[in-house]
Amino acid sequence: MDEVITAADASSIAGSASIGSSIIPYNLPLLSAFLSFALAQFLKLFTTWYKEKRWDSRRMLGSGGMPSSHSATVTALAVAIGFQEGTGGSAFAIAVVLACVVMYDASGVRLHAGRQAELLNQIVCELPPDHPVSNVRPLRDSLGHTPLQVVAGSVLGCVVAYLMKS
Repeated sequence: MDEVITAADASSIAGSASIGSSIIPYNLPLLSAFLSFALAQFLKLFTTWYKEKRWDSRRMLGSGGMPSSHSATVTALAVAIGFQEGTGGSAFAIAVVLACVVMYDASGVRLHAGRQAELLNQIVCELPPDHPVSNVRPLRDSLGHTPLQVVAGSVLGCVVAYLMKS
């Protein structure tokens, strides 16, 4: 007896074959998050040049600066999950809470830790040369973000997730 394949069966077979044959499965939230992070880090080159009138390629690997790559990453993740699975699910709730914690940390705790490091570096520089702490390597002071940098990163994450959805 001949087997009949309907159009729905054919499309589900073709869809599962294309998903299974891919080495890396298409994951909208993950790709949106990674692309947002990379784009935010790349944009730091230009915002540093605009602010300081010098090119600093180390900004692509460092934390702090405009826009916040951490904020862009977690916002893109949350927005992409919202687009893909809806806003009523547990995954979206977890992503939103994670985004809030990360952005609060970036503009609060890490920002103030960076300011304290800056002050400590200044104090160490003013110590006499024979003081045991005077030769200590300076602390990293570009740790956190201003609220504007966090908002800019968040907007970037929303835009990337929206464009990836399309």
